[in-house]
Amino acid sequence: MPPKLKVVFDTNIYISAIIFSGPPEICLEAAREGEIGLYTSKTILLELANKLRSKFGYTEEEIEDILIGLSKFVRLVEPKVKINRIKEDPSDNMILEAAVEAKADFIVSGDKRHILPLKEFAGIKIISAATFLKQI
Repeated sequence: MPPKLKVVFDTNIYISAIIFSGPPEICLEAAREGEIGLYTSKTILLELANKLRSKFGYTEEEIEDILIGLSKFVRLVEPKVKINRIKEDPSDNMILEAAVEAKADFIVSGDKRHILPLKEFAGIKIISAATFLKQI
């Protein structure tokens, strides 16, 4: 069996997967089923929690349930290298940092302004959820 693809999702992929349906949800399901290796960092999970709370009105209990659910199949990395590639929205660099630390094959993103236009970073392909589904 070939090694699983290592993948990092940006925050909006998690949000789309949790709240809406479509390709992001299918990508998250692939991770839950063990078809891909999904990696994240504490800073990405913190941003996810903050956005669910502030933009979508999730309660602390609902957020905790989501994070506990993710912890069952998402691998946590602690980025050791600070990256400052995305100047327009520096918080997006945490996605790149997690991907580099995880030695990811792909970053799956819905960020058309800052992350997707990079197309690649440090040998890691950056693609949309729909494009990623064609890869797996």
